[in-house]
Amino acid sequence: MPGKLIMTWDINPEHEQEYFEFVVREFLPQVQRLGFQLSDAWVTVYGEEPQIMVGAILPTIAQIYEVMRSEEWDALIVRLLDFVTNYEYKVVPASGGFQF
Repeated sequence: MPGKLIMTWDINPEHEQEYFEFVVREFLPQVQRLGFQLSDAWVTVYGEEPQIMVGAILPTIAQIYEVMRSEEWDALIVRLLDFVTNYEYKVVPASGGFQF
């Protein structure tokens, strides 16, 4: 069964421009190079939910955890944390619909 990695975070307002450059030029391409298929990206414009939510799919949940144990993944997340706060993630079976 396909697995889905759901990541959420808030953009640090002091680093907003650098954040967008990093996400477009490095983060999303690297996530895809690691084998994930990006499934969705959401921005919260009003309310108390996380500002950003990104979903990425791999063929199995075990593959997601394998990628997340890699040095490449660790380096990518450390870099993301330069620009965001409240980073959280969860791994769930992919349902094909909206998941939070």
